[in-house]
Amino acid sequence: MTSSDAAYFEKLQSALNAAGIAQPTLVIDRARLDANIETFKGHLPDGMGYRIVAKSLPSLPLLQHIREKTSTDRLMTFNLEMLIEIARAMPDVNQLLGKPMPVAAARAFYRDAPPDAKVQWLIDTPERLDQYLDLAAELSVHLDIVFEIDVGLHRGGFPADDALGQAWQKLEASNRASFTGLMGYEPHIAKMPEKHGLRDKARTHAREAYESAKSLTRCTETLENGQFLTFNTAGSPTYRLYTDTSMANEVSAGSVLVKPTDFDTDLLEDHLPASFIAAPALKVLDGINVAGFDFLEGREPEMPEGHSKTIYTFGGNWMAKPVWPEGILVNEKYGRSSNQQMLTAPEDVPLRPDDFIFFRPTQSEAVFLQFGDIAVFENGKIVESWPVFKASA
Repeated sequence: MTSSDAAYFEKLQSALNAAGIAQPTLVIDRARLDANIETFKGHLPDGMGYRIVAKSLPSLPLLQHIREKTSTDRLMTFNLEMLIEIARAMPDVNQLLGKPMPVAAARAFYRDAPPDAKVQWLIDTPERLDQYLDLAAELSVHLDIVFEIDVGLHRGGFPADDALGQAWQKLEASNRASFTGLMGYEPHIAKMPEKHGLRDKARTHAREAYESAKSLTRCTETLENGQFLTFNTAGSPTYRLYTDTSMANEVSAGSVLVKPTDFDTDLLEDHLPASFIAAPALKVLDGINVAGFDFLEGREPEMPEGHSKTIYTFGGNWMAKPVWPEGILVNEKYGRSSNQQMLTAPEDVPLRPDDFIFFRPTQSEAVFLQFGDIAVFENGKIVESWPVFKASA
């Protein structure tokens, strides 16, 4: 831990104390968030559109802040609750589904959502296309359809073969729906080692599959009404790989703007951690005391070298890693608890009961929904509370 780290977390703790916060809380540092937005924008090539991933930034005020900073009206949404809430709160946005949904969800959307909501439905199979076309006829609505294509992740979607071409032909023949683009997600590329050229091979395969899909759907850049087709790709792990718009004309990203630990990669090293879980330390005890060892004479629980304090936090068992005070570790041998999580620490850790322990989430999409309103930290103070969406898959 550097002196700057210590100073940062001391300011964060003082801000939480001043705000009267005394329970586990998700904190976003707005200055770091804004710096990440500028870094992100600086890496986008000319002409590349940006679609905000709502599941990774699951708060209307947070999404609105990012929209203002990036001047985008495109969102990617992953469940019915968010789809409807965003349509009501932001009627001007265009929402692309990030995963195909059962046709019953689309039926519920058209029952409950504003009639002028702009949605592109994601279709991954011929069978789902038939279901959505039947729904359009049943409800007398017109659907915008984007085909999910498999560019190497192998998680479903159309392969670039005759089935895709036939689905496109059926869509073109319909007077109830329009083809509005393609979506090919490829997070596997960032996980490929560069050894033996595996990452380059995966990138080449993804590009070739995408171009083949464009050919099979006879894509041109614009529709008859002058709107651009959607050629969507990437996510936070891979957006840096796109230096031009020859394959795709928009990238999706969300988590990189708050940078959980899963995004500590070589491609994203110039982004800053901007989200933390602050949890009070309820108990700080000398010694490592684990139930059962009282009866084992001469036996002590195995602990990291130098650890001689036991800490129990308010809550726990989050997808997160402790980062401050330095040296604190989750005691995996003792087991995790959602009520009082046991941590261990070196003797010299200056922690007292009710002090905060800070964790970094490993991801944002599930973790951000577990703490109620987000505490927004700026200029040494908690300046706002941002409500989050209802928890949903």
